[in-house]
Amino acid sequence: MTAPAASPADLAALTRRVTALSVGTAAILIVIKGGAWAASGSLAMLASLADSGLDLVASLITFFAVRYAAVPPDAEHRFGHGKAEAFSSLIQGGLVFASAALIGREAIGGLLHPKPVEHGLWGVGVMVVSIGLTLALIRAQAAVMAKTRSVAVAGDHAHYAADLASNAVTLIGLAAVSLLGWTWVDAVAGLIVAAWLLWGAVGVFRQSADQLMDHELPVEEREQILALLTDDPHIGGVHQLRTRAAGPHIHVQGHMDLAAGQSLAEAHAVMTAAEERVKAAFPSADVLLHPDPRH
Repeated sequence: MTAPAASPADLAALTRRVTALSVGTAAILIVIKGGAWAASGSLAMLASLADSGLDLVASLITFFAVRYAAVPPDAEHRFGHGKAEAFSSLIQGGLVFASAALIGREAIGGLLHPKPVEHGLWGVGVMVVSIGLTLALIRAQAAVMAKTRSVAVAGDHAHYAADLASNAVTLIGLAAVSLLGWTWVDAVAGLIVAAWLLWGAVGVFRQSADQLMDHELPVEEREQILALLTDDPHIGGVHQLRTRAAGPHIHVQGHMDLAAGQSLAEAHAVMTAAEERVKAAFPSADVLLHPDPRH
C-alpha cells in the first residue's frame, strides 16, 4: 500500500528545520576556517572562508524565505507567497558570483606573487572537519529535497555541494604546500574554487528563472497530473493543461471534456473528484478546472 503524501504543513516543517541546520553549519565553518586562515595565511583557506561567509548570508536569506513562502494566500497575494523562494535563490546566485570574483582576484595575485603558507597542517585538519560537516548537511538537504519542491533549499544545496568540492580542492592545495612546498598550488586551488562557484551559480540562476518565468513542470509530473485528471470514465479528456511551480506549491489549470447532457451538479462532482486525485499525489497543488461540453 502506498504511503500517503506528506501534508503541506509537514513539508514546511522539514524545510524550516533544514534551513536552520544550514545556518548553524555555516556559522561553525566560519569560526574554524577563520582561525585556520589567521594562523596560516593560506589563499585557498581565505577563499573557502569567504565562501562560507557568503554561505551564511545566503543561508539566512533562505531561512527567512522558506518561512515567508509558506504564508497562506492573502487578499494581495492570491496565489500565495511561494515565489519568495525563487527570489532568495537569485540572491544566492549573486552572492556566489561576488564570492567567485573576489576569490579569483586573490588567487591571480597569489600566482603572480606567491606567499608561504604557515601552519598548513592545522589548516588541513580544519578542512577535513569542514568536509565532514558539509557532507552531513547536503545529505540532510537532499533528503528534504526528495520530499519537497523547495527551490530555496535546492539553491542552498547547490551552494553547499559546491562547497564540498571546493573544500576538497582547498585541502589538496594546503596539503601540497605543507608536504611538498609547492606554494603555487595554493593559488591554483583558489582559482579552481572560483570556477566551481561560477558554475554552481549558473545552475541556481537557471532554476530560479524557471519559477519566476512560470516554466511548465517536468514532463513526468505533467503526465502524472494528466493521468490523474482523466482517471474517470465520465471525463473525455483534458486540454489546455497549464502547470507551474511557485516555491513549494504547484498550480494546475485545465479544461475538462464532459458529457454535454450532464447537470451542473454532476459536472461539479466529477471535477471535484479529479481535483482531489491530484491533491492526493501533490498535497500543495492548487487546481483550477473548467468544464467544456463534449459533443
